[in-house]
Amino acid sequence: MSEPTRIPAPAGVFPAAQYTHVVAATGRLVAVSGQLPLDEDGELVGAGDPAAQARQVFANLRRCLAAAGAGFEDVVKLTYFVTDMAHMPAVRTARAAHIPEDRLPASTAVQVAALVSPEFLLEVEALAVVTA
Repeated sequence: MSEPTRIPAPAGVFPAAQYTHVVAATGRLVAVSGQLPLDEDGELVGAGDPAAQARQVFANLRRCLAAAGAGFEDVVKLTYFVTDMAHMPAVRTARAAHIPEDRLPASTAVQVAALVSPEFLLEVEALAVVTA
């Protein structure tokens, strides 16, 4: 299996501490829609608690990736939508439970005015490339 190529600091680009600037891979693309902090019954997990919501979102991402024959090791890009940038440390902690620091994907974080419902504090989508 060929590992994705990670370029954390391309020439002339300031190094990032929390993500990899470039990830290149060849294989089957898996796109996972933005996941919300809902359990399998559609109930909100962690009302008002960004850490609990982030853990649920990453659990949902793991399940979605697995359904496509992928895992976090295949993720090349994460996009975070948060209602407050102050929630990003909780998101990074949840991510760290699934993705080691030496395998960080390319990432984008966007603060939004609102998500689909006011109780949602964050949403995360993923792109993965399965190389096997």
